[in-house]
Order: sequence, then C-alpha cells, then structure tokens
Amino acid sequence: MHWLTPKLRSRRGDIPRFFLLLSVCALAQSPQNPSELETKDAPVQFTSHVNLVPVTVVVRDSGGHAVGNLTKEDFRILDSGKPQVITRFSIEKPGTPVILEKESSELETPPKPSDPSAAPPTVIADHFVAYLFDDLHVRFEDLARARDAAGRLLATSMQPAERAAIYTTSGQVVLEFTEDQAKLQQTLLRLRPVSTFGAATSCPDISYYTANQIVNLNDQQATQVILAEYRACSGNQNASANEVTAMAQQSLQTGEQGTRLAIGVLDRVVRRLAAMPGQRSIVLASPGFLVTAYDQPEVTDVINHAIRANVLINSLDARGLWTNPAFDASRPTPMGGGQVINMMSTYLQAEASAQEDVLSELADGTGGTWFHNNNDLNEGFRRLAAAPEFIYVLGFTPENLKSNGKFHSLKVTLKDPKGLTLQARKGYYAPKHETDLAEQAKQDIQDAVFSREVMKDIPVALHTQFFKSGDFDAKLSVMAHVDIKSLHYRKEDGRNRNDLTVVSVLFDPNGNYVAGMDKRIELRLKDDTLEKKLGSGITVKSTFDVKRGSYVVRLVVRDSEGQMMAAENGAVEIP
Repeated sequence: MHWLTPKLRSRRGDIPRFFLLLSVCALAQSPQNPSELETKDAPVQFTSHVNLVPVTVVVRDSGGHAVGNLTKEDFRILDSGKPQVITRFSIEKPGTPVILEKESSELETPPKPSDPSAAPPTVIADHFVAYLFDDLHVRFEDLARARDAAGRLLATSMQPAERAAIYTTSGQVVLEFTEDQAKLQQTLLRLRPVSTFGAATSCPDISYYTANQIVNLNDQQATQVILAEYRACSGNQNASANEVTAMAQQSLQTGEQGTRLAIGVLDRVVRRLAAMPGQRSIVLASPGFLVTAYDQPEVTDVINHAIRANVLINSLDARGLWTNPAFDASRPTPMGGGQVINMMSTYLQAEASAQEDVLSELADGTGGTWFHNNNDLNEGFRRLAAAPEFIYVLGFTPENLKSNGKFHSLKVTLKDPKGLTLQARKGYYAPKHETDLAEQAKQDIQDAVFSREVMKDIPVALHTQFFKSGDFDAKLSVMAHVDIKSLHYRKEDGRNRNDLTVVSVLFDPNGNYVAGMDKRIELRLKDDTLEKKLGSGITVKSTFDVKRGSYVVRLVVRDSEGQMMAAENGAVEIP
C-alpha cells in the first residue's frame, strides 16, 4: 500500500534516530578519578514512574460545556474494580493556544517591536485532527453529505493552533497535516466511493455479513433467503444452494479484504498521529463495517496503540438516521412470499446493526465519542473535532501489575457528580513483559517531547541562536541553562552524583518532526564545585543544520536521582 505506508514510515522513521540513543546499553563504568562534569550521547535510567497509567478525562455540565474547576480529590479511579491512588493530576486547556515570540539570532540585530517587518508571534500547533473517510464501505450520497459537512467545519471553525489531515480507508486520497484551506477543500472534493477489489456479485447481492453467515457459520436459513433472491433477480428457478455458497465465498473474500484494509489504514493513522505534538484525535466517518471474530484481534491492537499514544478515535455514522435497508426499493422481491421477505428484512437489519459495532467499539475503547442516529452531520463533525476547553490528566501506578498483556477495565467517576457527565478511556493493557527501567525512562521522555505541557520541576531557561552559513542554510543552536543546585544528589566517594538527560527537538509549524538531539550530562561534582563554581548553573548546547524557515523548539530535561522533569517551548524564525 504505497499510498500511505512510505510516508508514515519515513516520518516515523526519523523519530527513533535520536530516541534510540536512550535505549542502547548503559555506558561503561567511569574511571576511578572521573571528571566532575562530562557530556555524552548515551542512555539514562530512572528509578520511578514505572507502569504509570495516564487517564485523560473531560467533564461537562448539563449544557455540554467543559468544566475546569475540579480537583484531584473530586475523582475516583477503579482498575478492574479496585480503587487506585491518583498520583498525578493536572489540568490542560487545549482551547488556549500557546503563543511564542520568535527569537532572533544573538548574532544579528533583532527588529524593534514597532518595526512592521518584525515577524509576528508564533502560535504553536498543538491540536491535530485526522479526518478518515471510509470510502470503501460508504454510499456516494452518504459520503457527499459527510464530505460537505466536514468542509463547512474546516472553512469556518479551524483555530490558529489546529492542523487537519485527510485520509481514506482505500488510501487513494491523502493530505498530510496542514492549515491550508485551499488544499483541504480541494482534497475533500476528490472523495469518491472506491471498489478496490472489484464488486461482489450483484445478482444476488450478498453482503459480507450474509456471506459470513453462510460460509463461516453454516446458516442454512441465510442460504435459503439468498437463494430465493437469486432466483428472483436471475429468473433461473433451477438455481441451487451450492451456487449460492460459491458466490457467498467470493463476497466473503471481498468483505474480508475491505475490512482488513480499513483497519490497517486506521492503525497507520494512529501511528502517524502518535508522532504529532499536543492533542491528537481521529474523526472516522463511516457507515461501519463488519468485523468478524477472525479480525477482532486487529481492532483490539488498534485500540491498544491508540490508548498507548493518547490518540482519541471519534466515530461518526455517515448514514445518519438510517432506516431498515429492507425497504430499499432497488432490491428485487425474492421468491417465496412474505416469509422470505420477513427473513431477509431480519438479516438486513442485523447487518446494519452489526456494521456500526466497530464504530462504537473504537470510540468507547479510546475514550472518544460516537455520533450516530442523527442526520445533523454538521453538528456531528463539530462535536468530534472540537478540543475540549479543559482536559484533566490523571495518573496512577497499579500495584502488583502482572506483565501478561491483559486488558484492565477502567472506571473513572466523580465523588459528587452534581449533574456533570464524564468522558474517559475505558481501559488499558498491561505490558507483555517486565518493565525495563531504561525503556520506561525513554518512554517518559518521548511522551514529554510530544506534549506541549510546560513543566518546571527543574529551573530551566531555553534560548536559541543561529547564524546563516549560506542563502538557504543555517546553524541553529538550542541552549538549555539548568540550575543544577536545585537537583537532588546521591553522595558517593565524596562526589555529588546525578545524571541529566537534555533533549532538544525541532518541529515545523505544522507539528511535523524535523530533527532531534539528546545529551547525557554526568554530574560527579565536589562540594566546592557545586556550591561555588557552578552555583549559577550549566548550559547545555545542541546544534542543528537547518534550512531557513520557522521552527518550533521543544526542550525536555530529566534527572536520574530526583526523577524531576522540565519542559519548555520555543520558536525561531530563520529569514
């Protein structure tokens, strides 16, 4: 599937290059007389925050407005029925964009604030919505309505900090994250239903659901219903059940391919969003599609990936308020009278219901929202794409968590609901192997890098500087000044020991990863050095070769002894 996979691989492939440094083997032991401060590109291990389970929660009042005045004590978390201690609590405000003044090079004269040529402040992109249209299973009229509703929303409601992407389950239409309205609207107009594998038999019209009933479940009643329809549409009164079974096998293969392609694309979109910094969500516009027991593990994996990456999957039933498909006048009236017609109606009703199960499961499983049985698709897209004004981030560490990959159900409630409603993820998966501390540390840092949250456990100042080495090329330096006197140290052999990991990452204005660098600073300080020589702190510098343009800078600093973290955002314009 060249239409999407290479792009995802190339973008995702860039990210691990610097994170891989966090997972390689530990450094060799220092010499007997180590230097007091040494910088190395190397991993660092932490000793806490293992198995921390994050839970994002949105609380709304009776009018549907997000509520932002609750405290940690207002929430309760049950893990598989067992109460948990909330060890992390914060309130995020995605609706409030992060605005940064772009730094000028210290080597150049910065423009005066009154200078009309001065670069405007940067609004950091921190809300990413991927619109995924199911063009494999949808009817044209439903796709057109969904497409037009999405277009109206994008044209009127996109915020400065929001970026949108458009994908399709067939993979034939792709637009990566952008704020360009012209590109978004032009891409939407290209959407059409796609029959990737060729149409299944039209006489009789055997759906994937019915084919599964006939072939996999050996449903003789379903066979007889389709046989009656086949005789009616073909005029062949001698048609046999064996012929129906053979045609059902063909429809089954087509249906399986469509379902697996849709699930595969959805999984890749989840992984694509995992590489974006800030709030990430998917709006899946689909009439639904059948997922049999054979493909259910793939759906579970998608939900698992989304949960681990904090990606919400919101689903919209593109059919709107649908009616029983048995009333479709275009279907031939089967032979056999009212009894056969009633049986066909029952199967069509069951099929339409079964198709939407996956939409409900994806939304509920990831903490998203399912919009269905409603013809107001404008309102549907508005609800699903909007960033809540307030988001609570809770965290807890399960006791005696077994590394068996088992799904744990979560229930988040309020001590005193007072008419409030709550939306949160429905569960999480235990690790499949024992947690490695270095791997957990790498994950903690990566989670912080792909966030916009400002953290100040450690006093850190972020500065940038650049000089142009050509018309289009420049050297960009990211400098982190760290107040090391505020750190906790471990005393060993008369030295104050701690390790710092300093990660500097560049993103483009649309939130795409550009480059990253991490450094490990081994602190083995004598008392006099810590108190007098380095009392004002240290500066860690990372230098990047870049092209001219705008960059968003994300700085994350983490220490090994106190397990404290700092994170800052910055922006720079290279003319």
